[in-house]
Amino acid sequence: MNLVLKMRDLEPLPNWTSDERPRMAGSPSTPYHSPVMRLAYALVGGLVGITGGLGNAMVLANLPQIQGELGLTPVEGAWLPAAWVMVNVSSNLILFKSRQQFGIRHFAELGLMAYVLATAFQLAAHSYSMTIFARAVTGFASAPISALANFYIMQAFPKAKLGAGMCVALGVGQLATPLAWIMSARLLDIGEWHVLYVFELGLALCSLAAVVVLKLPPGIRIKAFEPLDLLSFLLIAPALALIVAVLAQGRVQWWPDQPWMAHALIAALLLLLCAFYLEHHRERPLVRTRWLGTSGTIRFMVGALSIRLLLSEQTYAATGLMRTLGMGPDQLQSLYTVIFIGTLTGTVISAVLFGPKTVPPLIVASVVLIIIGGLMDRHATNLTRPHDLYLSQFLVSCAAGMFIGPLLLFGVNRALAEGADHMVTFIVLFSITQGVGGLAGPALFSTFQQYREREYSVLITAHTQRTDPNVALRLALQSQLYNPVVTDPALRSALGVAALSQIASRESNVRAYNDVVVLNTALAVIFLLWTTIRAIILARVAALPSNS
Repeated sequence: MNLVLKMRDLEPLPNWTSDERPRMAGSPSTPYHSPVMRLAYALVGGLVGITGGLGNAMVLANLPQIQGELGLTPVEGAWLPAAWVMVNVSSNLILFKSRQQFGIRHFAELGLMAYVLATAFQLAAHSYSMTIFARAVTGFASAPISALANFYIMQAFPKAKLGAGMCVALGVGQLATPLAWIMSARLLDIGEWHVLYVFELGLALCSLAAVVVLKLPPGIRIKAFEPLDLLSFLLIAPALALIVAVLAQGRVQWWPDQPWMAHALIAALLLLLCAFYLEHHRERPLVRTRWLGTSGTIRFMVGALSIRLLLSEQTYAATGLMRTLGMGPDQLQSLYTVIFIGTLTGTVISAVLFGPKTVPPLIVASVVLIIIGGLMDRHATNLTRPHDLYLSQFLVSCAAGMFIGPLLLFGVNRALAEGADHMVTFIVLFSITQGVGGLAGPALFSTFQQYREREYSVLITAHTQRTDPNVALRLALQSQLYNPVVTDPALRSALGVAALSQIASRESNVRAYNDVVVLNTALAVIFLLWTTIRAIILARVAALPSNS
């Protein structure tokens, strides 16, 4: 393998020691840094990591406001975050080899320059179609930002502690979502929705300046690209984009009513089959199909997808419930402050405890925290307010901070055990499980919630008869609220009926969100049982005399 890499080197290698040499092409070397330099690398990595995720997080947090100010329908509004994910989820197919061939320093500066230009383009986009295009370009430009943040933060740790550094780097990326909710309300007070893009552009410019001033150490450059890589990308990228589009629009346009979704999934399947056939028969494939088909990789994929799906309940159910009860971004700032603290706490725990023997316990502990949080939230009412969710959402966000670092490093070690050429496959697999899982969770929960809401609405309406004395009294009370402003008794009665109908609808939604929490908790219990059984089997196999 080393001989192959030597033949493909694009420049002479420095005289690195074993501690300084990068583990693979496309990664920076790890020379000794003074404490001041380590702190500088950590600060730049934190800035870049927040920059990469904050833009899309702000769009998601303020989608109703952006949709209203642009005069968009819910279907049109849903395309704004979808366009970002459609491009972002497949970009690592190209970007990993880009930094291998062109060098980590060029990759860093060009990647951030592309992000700055894409963010500036959003400010210049005045039409809906141009805004969608700008979101897609930003999604592609955001992909190298997360890798850069990881590399910078890992420079702040000695090589023996790179696992802890990776946990911190991935945790920093997850802080973008709660930060977006905490900051958005104050930014919108300054001006309209475009202020969010101005702030994003400012962060991008600061990150670019920091990366230019404090450069990453050099790495190994090799000839990585092959002609068929482009064909594979042109097959896989649109397939993933179609899947993301269906997941993003399914709950808005409703799955059974849209034939184009079935056509999109069929087209995605055909494209993926063609790509897999091409990759399966290549000498040096972009995606290692044989490794993807192994039982260990399939288990990893199921586990990574399952945990991301379980964690998506926090952003869907907790936030959706509060919005249903009339809570806006201002009222949710305190809740997301708690989520921010929880994510930070989980990140610190995973970094401190990380080690070869602690990866499974950390993942199991994350699932247990999700189960506990779900059990605490399953009895919400229309009187539930953000402060009632502080403890449960702290536990869930702590689980989010704990799981991703150990899970990623577990997968990286599995890929490197097969060879460095398997890293493209793993990175694409991990980004797909996290990106698609982050969309599949809300799509599943939203569908389930809407079905349950309809059932509860029918049940409540069936028992709401005007001849019932309690219902008649409630209607009279609702009508009296309009006495100071409405003089027509018939209109007051109609308004009272409408108000009571809204109350019934709100109650149906609250009960449906409770069912979503119960469903997520049940899925977490199933996943915990599967993980426990798997751990017991591995322990027994390891204890056999032939393996001792």
